[in-house]
Formats: sequence, structure tokens, C-alpha cells
Amino acid sequence: MTKKQRALEIIERLKKEYPDSDCTLDYDQAWKLLVSVRLAAQCTDARVNVVVEKLYEKFPDVNALAEAPVEQIEEIVRPCGLGNSKARDISACMKMLRDVYGGKVPDDFDRLLALPGVGRKSANLIMGDVFGKPAIVTDTHCIRLVNRMGLVDGIKEPAKVEAALWKIIPPKEGSDFCHRLVDHGRAVCTARTKPFCDKCCLQDVCKKAGI
Repeated sequence: MTKKQRALEIIERLKKEYPDSDCTLDYDQAWKLLVSVRLAAQCTDARVNVVVEKLYEKFPDVNALAEAPVEQIEEIVRPCGLGNSKARDISACMKMLRDVYGGKVPDDFDRLLALPGVGRKSANLIMGDVFGKPAIVTDTHCIRLVNRMGLVDGIKEPAKVEAALWKIIPPKEGSDFCHRLVDHGRAVCTARTKPFCDKCCLQDVCKKAGI
């Protein structure tokens, strides 16, 4: 079985196992997902979802957040960790959205990357979830699982994992595939305990590398 054949089989099985997988960050506007994904670095999505409610109560739109003193943003987002750097990035990002893009989030990957605090993972998440464009989000779950499954060979750098997956994952499947990897990584192919291979829907096609 080639890597591409294995990938296609894994995609289909995970579709059946996790048909409703989606982004676990709460948002109803694109700019809110930008804020949340920045706060999610080294923080759980569940905590981010609580913190942003307080943030948006005080600063309900791009302009309000762009005009907000960084210190006030930091005070609210501190529970997410790295409060100072996250607050600075969010402030600068909202200012750029206001001043350059009329308050709208651009639907171009390179323009997203140019926003303060936005890396490839964040840009791919926005492209896939907000704009429905081809995307591969190489978060910690994705990197761990695709290495274990044998879709990539011992690659840990996110950009290199992304490049390897683009070669074997159909573009239209990338975004949903990565969401399903998150669910599978939490429920079955865990990091902090031994993975539950005996109840895994992929056990006969997974290489189980490193287990």
C-alpha cells in the first residue's frame, strides 16, 4: 500500500467514525477565529472559548479591538497564557484589518500570513474553515498521528509535514481530515496515555510507528 492509498483509506474511515468533526474554537465571524487561534497557542480551545466571551463583551468588533489599549486586552486574555505577546499580536492584527482591509479578513493565504501573529497553521485554518478553500492544518495532533500512521516518515516540523501531506491528501479533503485527526487523537490515538489501538478503526492500515 502506497502512502497515497493509505491516506485515502484513512480519510474514508475517519469520515465514518467522525462525521461531524469541526473546529472546536467558537466563532461566528472570521476575525473572531483569528483572535481565538492566536489565543489557542499553548492553551486549550475550551479555555479560549470562555475567555473570548469576556473579550467580545468589552470589545465587540474589529474597530473596538483595534482601538483598545493593549494592557486591557492583556488583562482579559491572561488566563490563556503568554498574555503580553498575544495581546500585542491581537491588537496589531486588528489594526491591520481595520487599516488595510476595511475590517475584513482577507481570503488569500499570503495576505493572512502577513497579519501579525498569524502563522501557517492559523492561515490554513482560516482558509479551510472560513473560506472553504484547500487547507491542511498541521497542529500537534496532526503531526503525531500522521507520523504514527506512516503517512509521513519521522517529520516533526509543521511546514515539512504540511508539504508532505499536500502530496498525498486530496485538496478538498485536507481541512476536514485535520479536524478528524484532532478528534481521533483525543479519543483513541492519545498522546499522554498508550493509544487505544484495540478499538481503533485504522488498526489494520496504520503503521503504528513509534508505539
